[in-house]
Amino acid sequence: MLRKFIALLLFGLPFAATGCVPIQPAAPAASAPATTLTVFAAASLTGAFGEIGKNFETANPGVKVVFNFAGSQQLAQQLGQGAPADVFASANGKQMDVAIQAGRIVTGTAHAFVRNRLVVIAPKDNPAQIKGLPDLAKSGIKLVFAAKEVPVGQYALDFLDKATKDGSMGADYKTKVLANVVSNEQDVKAVLAKVTLGEADGGIVYTSDITAEAGDKVQRIDIPDKLNTIAAYPIAAVTDSKNAALAKKFVEYTFTPEAQKILVKYGFISTIGSATGAAPAALPVEITGLVAKPQKLGAADLAKLAQTEVKATDRDNVERSYKGVLLSTIFAQAGLQAAAKSVVFTGGDGYSQEVPLDQINSDKNAIITTDPGGSLRNILPSAKPKFWVKGLVKLEVK
Repeated sequence: MLRKFIALLLFGLPFAATGCVPIQPAAPAASAPATTLTVFAAASLTGAFGEIGKNFETANPGVKVVFNFAGSQQLAQQLGQGAPADVFASANGKQMDVAIQAGRIVTGTAHAFVRNRLVVIAPKDNPAQIKGLPDLAKSGIKLVFAAKEVPVGQYALDFLDKATKDGSMGADYKTKVLANVVSNEQDVKAVLAKVTLGEADGGIVYTSDITAEAGDKVQRIDIPDKLNTIAAYPIAAVTDSKNAALAKKFVEYTFTPEAQKILVKYGFISTIGSATGAAPAALPVEITGLVAKPQKLGAADLAKLAQTEVKATDRDNVERSYKGVLLSTIFAQAGLQAAAKSVVFTGGDGYSQEVPLDQINSDKNAIITTDPGGSLRNILPSAKPKFWVKGLVKLEVK
């Protein structure tokens, strides 16, 4: 036994002398760091984008989507101050324009990917007994609106203007309702929170904010179409994104049937109709402002009017034929007031162009036509194509 022990000891000495140690298992290789895609998105998109972001990550391994949710005006301000981001999704075109003016979004790259509409809410127990729109003007109730700089806040003011002009709730309806507003919040989620917590008797939010959870805590009072606003949400990749290709891919994903179905599930209005890939139905175009008879004309209404075929050169310098209704016919039907000087053409994505009325009147072939996809647009043959607004939803005579 002693000899074996000495032999083993001597056998091990060379290893000890040379400093050799048993081989350890190799450490697993560190995984590559995820690519972070930063998306600035309107607060009303919180739920839907949370799910869309997870699906995008699954389809793009190694990508981590990080969201900054806030009021669109806050996001646009942050972008203007140089905050790093890859994608911006706004609740209206106005704040997207702010980002464009700041040089963070390229003009013409923003497009409406989803729509929304307004709804009045009250706490579940409804202590103020708000059962209809006239009740918002009752003395002594407490209302919470978003600030007017916030898209939903401005849309709420637009509703009050329409309701007051309608006359059915009184000429002082807007004044009485605003007298009941006790606070103006920085985003729509704050309005919802105050109402659900019973800190206010009512408020105005988007239909998409009435989730299954919120639906158990609030009552809703619908706003009819003639007084409502169809809010268009534009989205675009940020100009100086460090992940330009990925940002473009995320933007494109929001238009897919898969993403649209998620948006519809959260109460939004799809831009592709049934969210199955079908072309969107045309929204009616509203003729407002300095007109004797405000109009709301859809594609079917325009099809009943006399059609004129015109030729015009598009932005690609290609001459094409377009068939539609002369603007002069539409203006005659609406009855322009003597003070009218210009017309603001606005698309569903918030993009707008103001054109002098004299210029339109001198263009005898100016028309509104229906695109193959179903949306409306104006064609001004004598004007540069930048004045041609796609997805036309409003003509405001000023």
